[in-house]
Amino acid sequence: MNEQKLQQYLAKYPRAHATYSEAPFLSRRRFFEIAGTGVSASYLSQPLLAQAQRAPVITKNTAKNVIFVLMTGAPSHVDTFDCKVGPSTPASLKAETVNGILWPNGVMPLLGAHLGKIAIVRSMRAWALVHSLGQTWTQIGRNPAAALGDVSPNMGTVVASEKDRERTASQVFPTFLALNANGAMGPGYFSATYAPFKVTPTTTGLPNTSNTDGKTRSDARLRFLHTLDDPLRVNSPLGKAAEDFDKFYGSANGMMFNPVVDTAFRFTTADSMRYGAGGVSNGFGNACLVAKQVLAANQGTRFIQINLGNWDMHNDIYGTGGTTNNIFTLGKIFDGGMSTLLADLEATGLLKETLIVMVGEFGRTTGAVSGSGGRDHYLQHFSAFAGAGVRGGKIIGATNAAGSDTTAFGWKYDRYIRPEDVMATVYSAMGIDWTKQLPTPYGRTFEYVPDASDGLYAPIDELWG
Repeated sequence: MNEQKLQQYLAKYPRAHATYSEAPFLSRRRFFEIAGTGVSASYLSQPLLAQAQRAPVITKNTAKNVIFVLMTGAPSHVDTFDCKVGPSTPASLKAETVNGILWPNGVMPLLGAHLGKIAIVRSMRAWALVHSLGQTWTQIGRNPAAALGDVSPNMGTVVASEKDRERTASQVFPTFLALNANGAMGPGYFSATYAPFKVTPTTTGLPNTSNTDGKTRSDARLRFLHTLDDPLRVNSPLGKAAEDFDKFYGSANGMMFNPVVDTAFRFTTADSMRYGAGGVSNGFGNACLVAKQVLAANQGTRFIQINLGNWDMHNDIYGTGGTTNNIFTLGKIFDGGMSTLLADLEATGLLKETLIVMVGEFGRTTGAVSGSGGRDHYLQHFSAFAGAGVRGGKIIGATNAAGSDTTAFGWKYDRYIRPEDVMATVYSAMGIDWTKQLPTPYGRTFEYVPDASDGLYAPIDELWG
């Protein structure tokens, strides 16, 4: 579906009402096509319903894990992954050709050496220019202000739900881990079992995983607790919330006194510095380090979200006015963590089975900087992918000289790539049907990627081409 048809569809079926379809197998569009012919309800029998069944999709199924890096605050695309030399570009940006790509060596010098592993999407377009709205949209793949948007799950929750059956009894880590992401979206109407486990990594490891009285005493106390209130925990008359609460107890106990947990979540100062910027530790580097160690532990974690904020640079984006948080300082933090993560995952073989996604909620204005020396909110932006068979060194889409708009979309659909397409790509890489539909307690049907069964959104297969 090209951009013109997409806009026509959205005009006919506004997004505020298009988040959920009205039936799990008969799409809204197909329903109105049938109804418009004047066919009576008696014709909606088995042959017609069979015809309306969705054909199974073909997933890429190349990834075992996902690391989703959300660059909150919206990084300037023309100073990072869609590098442009404009009227305000300082020489210190060091825009140079690396691996055939114009690259800001002054901002991300280390990642330049890994461009052969990274595919960059430049025909990306956001739907909204409000931070909270855009960040939520990026995580749930639909309009948060739409019908039931506030109960839609994080894509990590969907992955956790789909992959839960593959967990073994010995795997005790949460399936969905959120690092430096206290604001990560939750499970929506899905079970709390698949909620993100939120952690801020430190050298001391995961807190509260031991008891000063020892494992024997701790286990005895938990057994005694169960003898007292299992009737309220198991098949609880209090409902699902109480049962979820019991599962939290069980999951937490599985991580107590566990040396594998300690190894994965604890790290040395030296390792922290290696993932830092210029040998200086930082929270983002620590998150990348823990992500690598958690995947290496192979304890059931399949989706890791890492947030890196402070990209909202309306003022002094190049730091010429003395601003400490500028594109160079934050860029080097991102550069150090991501480049080391890519190198370590490749060295251990984990990169082959781990899809890495890097994206913000939107981009920033192009051309000359504003009067305050910054760049403001802008719809045009980027996403970048690596691992899980993604063809590195590839650019999908092209923008004009200023980076203000797409001149070539670069994929099978002649339109902008949207957050919904990125989410469909994640699902496809994980072997998940992105058009899957589930009932909800609200009388509507939830589709993993909204309107995907109507062909509106799809995976970016060209990443593997």
